[in-house]
Amino acid sequence: MKDLKEFDIQFVGLKEGIHLFEYEINNTFFNVFNFDEFESSSIKISLNFIKKSTLLELTFTANGYVEVPCDVSNELYKQDVQAVLPLVVNFGPEFNDENEEILILPHEAYEFNVAQFIYEMIVLSVPNKRVHPKVLDGTMDSEALNKLRELEIKEVKTVEETDPRWDKLKNLITEKKT
Repeated sequence: MKDLKEFDIQFVGLKEGIHLFEYEINNTFFNVFNFDEFESSSIKISLNFIKKSTLLELTFTANGYVEVPCDVSNELYKQDVQAVLPLVVNFGPEFNDENEEILILPHEAYEFNVAQFIYEMIVLSVPNKRVHPKVLDGTMDSEALNKLRELEIKEVKTVEETDPRWDKLKNLITEKKT
């Protein structure tokens, strides 16, 4: 985690009140997490950090894009990323991150790293099904889409005749043993 030192926040030396931290995220950041689903990325993170006497209130805001392949056409496109993540940091006897909205740090802590929260916020803000905007509005022309249209089922054929072997089996259910 040496590459993520810039995401360390030493809150002990900060005055009570509002502080603003800003980060520029690109693929180098995701490489540290061994995450390679994005071809490229450019995201601005704004961290509104409020220090109070007994707790810390953090609000992460992400704006930018990630370049991903479309699940339908496999064409690359820029997926907008807009996300907000509120987080309350409290202090207790030991570290606890079981609750996604409250982080508990040990009383002796003087800093913590926000990189994991930024990473999770961005990855979770990208939709599971990624569809190129031109596919949605019907203006994309690609080999994959043309092949899908060619293989599309045009009409549904219904089978009127049934297999006589199945009819015999159906009779077994309806017949009563005597």
